[in-house]
Amino acid sequence: GGSRKSRNPIRKKSIQNHIRQSIMPRDIRVRFAPSPTGALHLGGVRTALYNYLFAKKTGGKFLLRIEDTDRTRYVPEAENYILEALEWCGLKVDEGVGAGGEYGPYRQSERKDLYRKYALQLVASGHAYYCFDTNEELDAYRKDFESRGDTFIYNVSTRKGLKNSLQMPPEEVDELLARNRPYTIRFKMPEDETVNIYDLIRGEVSFRTSILDDKVLFKSDGMPTYHLANIVDDHLMKISHVIRGEEWLPSLPLHVLLYKAFGWENTMPEFAHLPLILKPAGNGKLSKRDGNKMGFPVFPLEFKDETSGEIWKGYREDGYFPEAFVNMLALLGWNPGTEQEIFSMDELIRAFSIERVGKAGSRFNPEKTKWFNHKYLVEKSDTELAKLLRPIVEKDGIETTDAELEKICGLMKNRASFVSDIYEESLFFFKAPETYAEKDVKKHWKPESPDILKELAKILESEEDFRAPVLENAVSKWINSRELGFGKVMNPLRIVIVGAAKGPHVFDILEILGKKESLERIGNGLERLKL
Repeated sequence: GGSRKSRNPIRKKSIQNHIRQSIMPRDIRVRFAPSPTGALHLGGVRTALYNYLFAKKTGGKFLLRIEDTDRTRYVPEAENYILEALEWCGLKVDEGVGAGGEYGPYRQSERKDLYRKYALQLVASGHAYYCFDTNEELDAYRKDFESRGDTFIYNVSTRKGLKNSLQMPPEEVDELLARNRPYTIRFKMPEDETVNIYDLIRGEVSFRTSILDDKVLFKSDGMPTYHLANIVDDHLMKISHVIRGEEWLPSLPLHVLLYKAFGWENTMPEFAHLPLILKPAGNGKLSKRDGNKMGFPVFPLEFKDETSGEIWKGYREDGYFPEAFVNMLALLGWNPGTEQEIFSMDELIRAFSIERVGKAGSRFNPEKTKWFNHKYLVEKSDTELAKLLRPIVEKDGIETTDAELEKICGLMKNRASFVSDIYEESLFFFKAPETYAEKDVKKHWKPESPDILKELAKILESEEDFRAPVLENAVSKWINSRELGFGKVMNPLRIVIVGAAKGPHVFDILEILGKKESLERIGNGLERLKL
């Protein structure tokens, strides 16, 4: 019976854990926690989106926390940019900056006094220590190590010989603190342990503490580093899942050890590290410079860097619909497991699961992004598109009716990726051609073309009802009776009406232009194209 007895407690414990979790399901609370150091890269927007989808799918809360502890890189206008970008994308914040809530303040700079207490708690429990080394001394150590072809790391093997509270008698430490000698607080990394943690995307990941450094948790300027503030805030804000970029994976062992050091491992969140977004060629992470170099935006909204005066392109200003942008981003790393590519936000929420997020990086494809925009543009009503087209048309000083704009949108939207394309492709509706495409004239304008068009003009002139089907019927009858062949008539007509052998159905164009304008254009063409 003894062997059964020894196995029992372990079995019992795992069952109890299982029962505890099923009886007391944890409230799902996720956060997006950007640093206001500039514009929000589309990788950051995707992190926000996956957090949002996860929260909505599970009936949880989506929080926004602004991590502004790095005052040297702080950009004043960046916080508003982040809020505006999330709003444009339709990611509504349930709690946090801009929404309020019971776990505030949600800006780390406003929580500053809180972190010192937790840093000192770690010193008191022996998990962290004071460092009095100056920057100059640390630089000297680095140079010394480099001269021997080595890299200096502040860790278990070097800390014994440095100026810190692990090496000093307590009274010396007290004296330095009493004299307000500047210090940092570093985490005391355990000597030789393996940290195992389950990542929701990557599965089991493990790290050896012997190769990790003793990270600074509290800086000499009285501000916490990312690592301390992040763990303290996630704990106090009851965050259940941390969904963040792959670049934070190397920090995971420190974060897990901090939860343990504070005695919070039972409420530690679950972690998921998202794959990188790669350059279009697949070689390395997509950077903010790539967009400007390759001619596509990497930011949701345009951003003007006040210090350098540089302007970064934005998806909104480039004419993308927010729904198309969000749809594209969702599929950049997550796979629904079906052939479906077009998803509304509600459909994304229903279909999303963290298990279907891939481990490997996803290549960014600017052409595919245009394809998504085209798909959304085609689905919009002609009325909606006409409203979006009007400011572009008016900027060019063109007067037109809503009905006319709606007709043009209906005819042209299948050929367009952006509303601005509709305008560029339909300029001939608003402005009579002054030149004619040389290669089209060469190909389609024959010696008999002028006579054919003069005869055609008479038929058009005689029509009282200038709607496309009526015109098409009359012209088709005439072509058949004269045995002319459609190409011989339609191509020269298109050239004089449009300026080139392009555009939608020619009778639809004639209807929108009206009788007077259509006949004038035929007359002008005949005058200018005298061979």
